[in-house]
Amino acid sequence: MPDRKRKPERTTPHKDKICKTCGRTFEWRKKWERDWDVIKYCSDECRGHKAGEADVALEKAILELLAERGRDKTICPSEAAKLVGGLESRRDWEGLMEPARAAARRLVATGKVVVTQHGHVVDAATAKGAIRLRLR
Repeated sequence: MPDRKRKPERTTPHKDKICKTCGRTFEWRKKWERDWDVIKYCSDECRGHKAGEADVALEKAILELLAERGRDKTICPSEAAKLVGGLESRRDWEGLMEPARAAARRLVATGKVVVTQHGHVVDAATAKGAIRLRLR
């Protein structure tokens, strides 16, 4: 039998990935070179975070509010945070703002909603400032 040539190792393209926890996009890094195919999270914090009841409740609240308003209307993530956290005081729901934005990014990744700023669709992972959510 003739000597067989070893197949050259295939390099995985360094496409951006979406974090499973927060929904942000993250780029290839040299330190992840060997493990890029199995990397799912953008940071150690996201890897250690398990989706809890509040995360599920925020996603559900966003979808319910959007269904009530209709296809052409938008909501602010703070409305979902207020619905889940309660309206008694600002402290009750203010801590849920970043989780509400993360829930919105996860819904964008699944294709259920879009994020807008000033009426234009924007990338949810890189949007800074006030955002609005609309059904896709």
